[in-house]
Amino acid sequence: MGTDRRSFLLMPLALAACGFTPAYQKGGPAEALLSQVRAADPDTKEAFAFVQRIEERLGRPERHLYDLDYAITTDTTGVGITSDNRTTRYNIDGVVTFRISDTLSGTVLANGRVQSFTAFNATGSTVAMLAAEEDAQVRLMRILADQTVVRLVAEMAAIQRRTGQPATPAD
Repeated sequence: MGTDRRSFLLMPLALAACGFTPAYQKGGPAEALLSQVRAADPDTKEAFAFVQRIEERLGRPERHLYDLDYAITTDTTGVGITSDNRTTRYNIDGVVTFRISDTLSGTVLANGRVQSFTAFNATGSTVAMLAAEEDAQVRLMRILADQTVVRLVAEMAAIQRRTGQPATPAD
């Protein structure tokens, strides 16, 4: 037990020695994004859930330094079918393509694509099925938003490594 505890306590030193920097520490790559990213206005329920999660993770924009443009596509497929041809389970596949750009110069800092899926049961009443589907869509948008934030933070870290400076544009 003593060895495990010692290893756990020494882990931060080992990570620091290999160049690891926590993303959300002061001066870290996430700091360049916190409260500075304005996602495009949502125009669907899915987009609203996506933007809401982006703002939960990065904060509402106080200094609008970055524009986040995105496109969301989803596809619902029946995957559980009974012998009498009733669908009892659905998958919702989702893809978000995104681009973040510097508001001042318009320079694209990063773009990419994230994808995932969720599922819901179609058993019970129509109202229950619709509620389950809506819940699955919200869960999917949260997953995709989280993946997008992780990618944005990674891109900011890459910019910091290349330039040796924070990824924040000059004022």
